[in-house]
Amino acid sequence: MAETVEDPLISHIYSKFGSNGTELKSDSGILSNQSLSTTNIDTSLNPNITYDTTDNINNQKLRRVSRPPTLRIIPPLNFCPVEKQLYRSGQPSIINQSFLQELNLKTIVWLANEEPNDDFLEFCQFNNINIEFVGIINEYYDHDNNNTPNHIAVNPWDSLNESTIKKALEIILNKENYPLLTCCGMGRHRTGTVIGCLRRLQGWNLASVSEEYRRFTGARGGRILVELLIESFDITSVDIDSTKAPDWLDI
Repeated sequence: MAETVEDPLISHIYSKFGSNGTELKSDSGILSNQSLSTTNIDTSLNPNITYDTTDNINNQKLRRVSRPPTLRIIPPLNFCPVEKQLYRSGQPSIINQSFLQELNLKTIVWLANEEPNDDFLEFCQFNNINIEFVGIINEYYDHDNNNTPNHIAVNPWDSLNESTIKKALEIILNKENYPLLTCCGMGRHRTGTVIGCLRRLQGWNLASVSEEYRRFTGARGGRILVELLIESFDITSVDIDSTKAPDWLDI
């Protein structure tokens, strides 16, 4: 089967190969190869696709895709918009880079329990995307040393605690970091925890928060400990700068 592109909309036209040549099927019927003449190829639709342009006797222009596009737009696992310019997903890979580039990301809140690979780090550096490693490294202030910020390693196999959730939310609630992506390994539990606490800050009831969390957890369902953590999280502990808060947050 071959796919064709027809101006101005994309349509599917099937081709079958027989002993006498190629026949193209359109909405108006079967067009034999004897009624087709090759014309100049118009690549304005997509320069990444090679088109075979033909005209039938009624001057109906058809374009048959002779090879797939070289640019693949594939979103990360469990990708979903949360709010305007705020997204969630699983851990991105190299095949998702073209998709992420379309988002014009400024910040990624990395909640995964492992560091991104070198290719993804180079992609972020090339596109000026700042990665906040909240799930691996946490920051605390040393009160005995003039409140100097220090960094401590977080056990990546532990579940998120209140301090890491608080840190992630304070990054998310600063519109200077947008567009922003929050991600973890599969985009389920860690990301679901942070987004669930964000929903509580937005005033959602617990039933709606749990329903959204479970929507991304798959057939195994949610974890009761995650839902308890979302429920018990102290939303008043999050420091929010009203001048930098996103427009969709009522404070």
